[in-house]
Amino acid sequence: MRRGPIPDDDDDAVPRKGKVVTTTGGWPELLRCVTTKPPPILLDELIAEILLRIPARSLLRLRNSVCSSWRTLISSSQFAKDHLRRSMAVDPALTHPLIAYFARACEYPKIGVFSVRSVMENPPQEPTKVVSYEGRRYRIIIGSCNGLLCLHDEERGEDGFIISHRAMLWNPCTGFTSQPLEIAGVLSICGFGYDHVNDKYKLLAVVRKKSGEPVTTRMFTFGPNSTWRTIQDFPHNYFDFHSGKYLERLAGLYLSGTGTLNWLLYSYSSFVKVISLDLVKETYSQFSLPSRDSHDNLWMEPKLGILRDCLAVCYETKKTHWTVWFMKDYGVPQSWTKLTTIPHHPLLVHSPSCVALQPIYMLKDVLLAIAPSGKFVLCNLKDGSIDLPNINSSSDGMPRLLPLTQHASPRVFQLYHESLVSPSHFGLPSCSSEMRGASDSGLSDLNKIQKCQESVAIKPVKKMNKIYKKELALAFLLLTAAFRSLL
Repeated sequence: MRRGPIPDDDDDAVPRKGKVVTTTGGWPELLRCVTTKPPPILLDELIAEILLRIPARSLLRLRNSVCSSWRTLISSSQFAKDHLRRSMAVDPALTHPLIAYFARACEYPKIGVFSVRSVMENPPQEPTKVVSYEGRRYRIIIGSCNGLLCLHDEERGEDGFIISHRAMLWNPCTGFTSQPLEIAGVLSICGFGYDHVNDKYKLLAVVRKKSGEPVTTRMFTFGPNSTWRTIQDFPHNYFDFHSGKYLERLAGLYLSGTGTLNWLLYSYSSFVKVISLDLVKETYSQFSLPSRDSHDNLWMEPKLGILRDCLAVCYETKKTHWTVWFMKDYGVPQSWTKLTTIPHHPLLVHSPSCVALQPIYMLKDVLLAIAPSGKFVLCNLKDGSIDLPNINSSSDGMPRLLPLTQHASPRVFQLYHESLVSPSHFGLPSCSSEMRGASDSGLSDLNKIQKCQESVAIKPVKKMNKIYKKELALAFLLLTAAFRSLL
């Protein structure tokens, strides 16, 4: 690659047509560094390092303003992996947390999405807006992992009964989906996650092909030549009539860093355990929950969640408050640690109620949760204050549901983080027309970029190496941000 000298700013021999105008905060407001000499060429390694520091959605917005080599870099699977790895290990702010939801009672072909940070940081007079995505049919969210949502839909026979399920991967940030996967049966217990050792995305499905037939437990590895494999049976039914034990939810919670799916097994006589599936070894394990007080209401259903990349559980204590625990060392029952206790509040308690507070996300000392009253709530663990966020769901395309400011039910919510990961990166055919939303504009051209990579390679060298004025200004801005972050 050609490398040119970067002229010194103090060199009077270099003619200028403009200057860098900065605000009082030091950020460039106007970048017009246009010289009569050829512009400098940045090293490929430096360009990649700068781009890795930019949030995923911002990178997608920049694609139309940069040269083909930068677009190719941003669209590559290796860059998506590096960006995801950096955002998880170094700078979580690069992957903004969002919440996606669907309607459980009304079969709307819509999925609503809103920003968690907006909910937690906006003042009450500034509502968080919901963006609606519309699909070709009603779909349920199985789970999320590395910016991908796993959806499934139903195929019904002439009598209206479900005869088969299908699954599909979708990245709301890029807009791309995989082709639907035939499950060939009715899905019950399920889970979606990432095998970090083998770099594979996997779907667990407990399936019954026909009524009266025994269920089978299958694992699907997403890839160009993958098929369903039968694995060890899931260790428990959704509901056991003899013992009264049941799973809190059908879809397992994926815990990044451990490569596991997790289900809470519960009964009204006592807490039981967590069932864990290791996606690497494809084996099950079980461990106990925190011990309960003898005066606790055992009819109150606990809630399993993930806080600060740790497994968390919440249940009601002594009918006066909720206790939130998190597991410091995954799989070690002795590492359950009490995070906080939240007193009952008139706005949060609903009588009669049989569920505990549902922890969703935690930012610094503020916990976002869904209260038994059905309202989203912000609990400040430092000063004990309670706030009800203002979420505007009027545009989610689900008119028969109550607004989110009044009640969250019957919606089902799934937290996810934005990323550049695409189904095409691991060999799956993908398209951008299956789920359409207001934020899709400008994102669907990623597929065109990937298809045109070969044609880009045969363009004249002069065009490939050309650095436009916008790109030079952007590079200067990004370099300033990068150096500031290192200071």
